Amino acid sequence: MFRSIALILSGNLTNAALMLARNLVIARLISLEDYGIASTFVLAVAIVEMMSALGLQQQMVQSKTGADPEFQAALQGFQALRGVMNGIFLFLLAGPLAAFFGVPEVTWAYRAIALVPLMQGFVHFDMYRMSRTLNYLPGTITLVVPPLASLLLVWPLYLIFADYRVLLFAILAQYALILTASHILAKRPYRLRLDRGVMARGLRFGWPLMLNGALMFAVFNGERMIVGRELGLEALALFSMAFSLTLSSALVLSRSAMSFFLPQLSGTLGTAPFPALAMAAFQGHLVLGCAMVLGVALVGGPFVHAVLGLKYADAIPLLTWLAILQALRVFKGGCSTVAMSAAHTENAMLANLVRVALLPLAWIWVAGGGDLLDVIWIGILGELAGLAIGLALALWRLDLPLRPLAAPLGVSAVLLGVAGLHAARLTDWQPDPLTGTGLAVLFALVLLAVRDLRLYLRHRTMSRHED
Repeated sequence: MFRSIALILSGNLTNAALMLARNLVIARLISLEDYGIASTFVLAVAIVEMMSALGLQQQMVQSKTGADPEFQAALQGFQALRGVMNGIFLFLLAGPLAAFFGVPEVTWAYRAIALVPLMQGFVHFDMYRMSRTLNYLPGTITLVVPPLASLLLVWPLYLIFADYRVLLFAILAQYALILTASHILAKRPYRLRLDRGVMARGLRFGWPLMLNGALMFAVFNGERMIVGRELGLEALALFSMAFSLTLSSALVLSRSAMSFFLPQLSGTLGTAPFPALAMAAFQGHLVLGCAMVLGVALVGGPFVHAVLGLKYADAIPLLTWLAILQALRVFKGGCSTVAMSAAHTENAMLANLVRVALLPLAWIWVAGGGDLLDVIWIGILGELAGLAIGLALALWRLDLPLRPLAAPLGVSAVLLGVAGLHAARLTDWQPDPLTGTGLAVLFALVLLAVRDLRLYLRHRTMSRHED
């Protein structure tokens, strides 16, 4: 069990660290203008992926028929069709995108980046099938090796091009290696099949995930737009840096927890062990979110001070508040993972509607004289409401009790409150010792409160699909 946890977490952490390192190295090597152009390539791919993300990989893990070779071939066929359509769409969009960003001379580069969704379309799904039986090694290798190779290619590419093409070809190399690794590590032959029934199932499973991705894309970029327009580019730089640091941590934790719990939950759905495992999944997300808040509160300020210096000193008071916001997202991820195990993919979308609905309020508030903290506090309010909705839907639709979560949720709420007090008491980059000690004590109480998670870890019994 602990080997699987370490493998998943280390894979996601290494992937995030390598991607960050690659982007920081390229940012240091090429001009600011060239890096700005290169950044739009990533944005272009993200927009197309957001518009068509159906969660077929998660469906491969969740579905009772996920081990069926015909079902796998049909999902791969649907993914290939989606990849070809996305590639064509992005290729045709290249000219308008280059014109929109004011760089018509790099239209060819936007056409080249259309190879990314095309390559994603032909990824072998066997690594997702193997994760159903808790074999996470192929997925971890695919997470780590391609970004490592992409990072190592930066210097040779810089010696050849020394401009935005460094990131362009580093991205293309990474996705080419992901495609290659997925086939090398597969155990089954690669087959494609177009099946209308499986496509219909995929659309039913995936349309809420696609809409949820669009909602979160709107939130993240909408908040940046509000800050940049109303508070200026300097405030936007501070907000973006603090937001990115905390979001990266939250994504690593959420993705790791989903990879670990989803195969087990879907494998035991409808059986006696499922309720206890669902409680362990809920509580595991609470522990991870609280751990992130504790870590950011105690280490975030010293880290930013040491790495970024005085230039980003004003971002330090934002870190703990943003960690609270992201912790609520991690908590909400527990609700989404449990719901997804039963194919209730619309739960996450419904939980995020409140956050999107509060964007106009944030804009009006800031336009009327509000500041960066007001934007974050409104976001926290939206995440809190979304957590309540996501938790209520998951418990109601799966007929699960609230009682095992009452104490963990209560202690976690107190911890987040003390974290807010900690942020308010900051005077420089050094953490406040009084509230910092209180956070450490409360985190120990959270660990005591998560009884179902402790029992699950003590028994070291991992459920799985019997493929």
